[in-house]
Amino acid sequence: MSCSSSEDVPDQCKDLFTQDGVLLKACIGRPIIDLNSIGMLCIVQNVDGGKCIEWRPNDLITIDSDSQDQEWAVVHTIGRRQRTLSGNMTSDYAAARARIIRIQIDELKTFRMTRNNQQMQFSTKPGVWQNTFYFQHGNAEIFLASLKNYVKTVKTRHDRNTYVVVEPTNEAQALNRSFAELDIFTENTTDVVWNLVSNFKQRPYETTLEAFSKLTDIVYYGNEGLNGKRDVSDEVADLLSKSMSALEDNTSVTKSDDYEVISVKPTLPPRPCIPRGAPLSTEKWEGLLDPDGRILEVDGVRQLIFRGGVAHSIRHSVWKYLLDYHPWSYTHAKIKSLQKKRTEEYFTMKLQWKSMTEKQESRFSEYRERKSLVEKDVNRTDRTHPFFAGDDNPNLVTLEDILMTYVMYNFDLGYVQGMSDILAPLLLLLGNEVDTFWCFVGFMEKIASNFDMDQAGMKQQLLNLQLLLSFASPDLAKHLASKDSGNMYFCFRWLLVWFKREFSHRDIMRLWEVLWTGLPCANFHLIISVAILDAEKDVLISGDYGFTEILKHVNDLSMCLDVDKILSTAEGIYHQIISAPHLTDQIRIILGIPTVGGRPEPEPSSSEETNGKTDEQSDMEEVMYQIGLDMNF
Repeated sequence: MSCSSSEDVPDQCKDLFTQDGVLLKACIGRPIIDLNSIGMLCIVQNVDGGKCIEWRPNDLITIDSDSQDQEWAVVHTIGRRQRTLSGNMTSDYAAARARIIRIQIDELKTFRMTRNNQQMQFSTKPGVWQNTFYFQHGNAEIFLASLKNYVKTVKTRHDRNTYVVVEPTNEAQALNRSFAELDIFTENTTDVVWNLVSNFKQRPYETTLEAFSKLTDIVYYGNEGLNGKRDVSDEVADLLSKSMSALEDNTSVTKSDDYEVISVKPTLPPRPCIPRGAPLSTEKWEGLLDPDGRILEVDGVRQLIFRGGVAHSIRHSVWKYLLDYHPWSYTHAKIKSLQKKRTEEYFTMKLQWKSMTEKQESRFSEYRERKSLVEKDVNRTDRTHPFFAGDDNPNLVTLEDILMTYVMYNFDLGYVQGMSDILAPLLLLLGNEVDTFWCFVGFMEKIASNFDMDQAGMKQQLLNLQLLLSFASPDLAKHLASKDSGNMYFCFRWLLVWFKREFSHRDIMRLWEVLWTGLPCANFHLIISVAILDAEKDVLISGDYGFTEILKHVNDLSMCLDVDKILSTAEGIYHQIISAPHLTDQIRIILGIPTVGGRPEPEPSSSEETNGKTDEQSDMEEVMYQIGLDMNF
């Protein structure tokens, strides 16, 4: 069945992958009320061990919305429920669960990606597309990469974006056939060898290769043991005992009635130690400017900044380039003209809210709410720092003015808790109100998804962090999962404001300017998180820390972290990951590097139109309409 109504979702079902913000566009047999609804698309392991694709509407999902304190309490979940825009508990949860769409993976025949990889269609019957889902917060490649972990697919010849599910081969038959072809189960010496190997539970990968190379010699030359040499079993036992003294937990054992398979667990290559470089100096910076003031070697500048940051004496100049306020190719004359234009724009927007009367405000509820939240947050932002300390501090007035002007600049986003933390170091460094505002705009362009009302961007980052940690430090990821911390919610504050509360002002400036370079990969801030957690791995695991202890320990790391050490470790982890022979497309997509098969090319837009609009325009209007409904809570 492509679409099924379930009266109950067993508690023992396990979510293997989830993706928020997925719009249901079509499903044969579904009531029309569910179409164009937003929900969560999941890959689920059933009680019987089978797997299915599951779409759940947002009214299955809840959040405790009573959280306005700036310390950002940890997200709470109830059962399998997550978060919604409205924050209301579903009154009849059992009835809502009946609207879940479930596609059994063993019944899946075909699926394809369209609309520039933002739309996925599924089919359990040849020639009929029963299910269509639209990924409103990005493309479907991460979901596809996860799905490929559970099904074997091949692309059709006539359409590179269409995948056919290949029926799995019987593993037991394949294994027995492989053993027969290798002639392992022969008599005498080989039986001895296999008996020893089958009991060998823990051995390192390198010595395993050496062992099997010598086992080949024993198989071919084992009879020499009858002519005066030591017995084959003694030699094999001695060989394998040497392997026992090396690394542990590098193999896993799968048993059946007929055979026992010993698999070598994939491991990362050694982590390189990459020292940090010297900051970009004043002399070096001035030497990179041409006579007219242009920066010609932009890639080289980014590399220098990534390696060592920026000398404090020139940060006020370099940051304007890193935050897209000053274009790299502009001359001194063009920059001067740009600054004049931006100054006029800023004060025009500032005047819009400064000139608003009390009666206007009384009829503008959204504005009042945002202004109140700005005032509340400004009064408690970095008040222990001398720049913001004391009563009647003019810097607090400037901080509030910039945030309120940003509300007018981007009213759709407005003000969200945490933005004042992002702005404070910029104002501290730059001082100038206009320059600070436009640099803040540039910074917000990089992290705007952190502040989406439905928090889909944050949830996707937490999921990506979980995947990266599972790849780079599986033991720690396994421990966190066993302690109800695998969702990585304790890292929420790190990602929301890019570690602002974990480092001093001096260190956060260094960390931010390195991250602004965009090197060495996309989402390097997630690898920074992996590096911090990896450094605490022994403490968390050996102490058998549970959920509460993990949360407390992570919070206690604030202001106790070495920024240069963490950057060095993170770069080493990055090189470990990309050099791993078992690197998956899922991880490649997160890091923004090409997948093994290459990314599918965007599908050409359809020439067919409805009421003068293309299909893509209609799809986007459907999504935006649903967002509008969800925001009116």
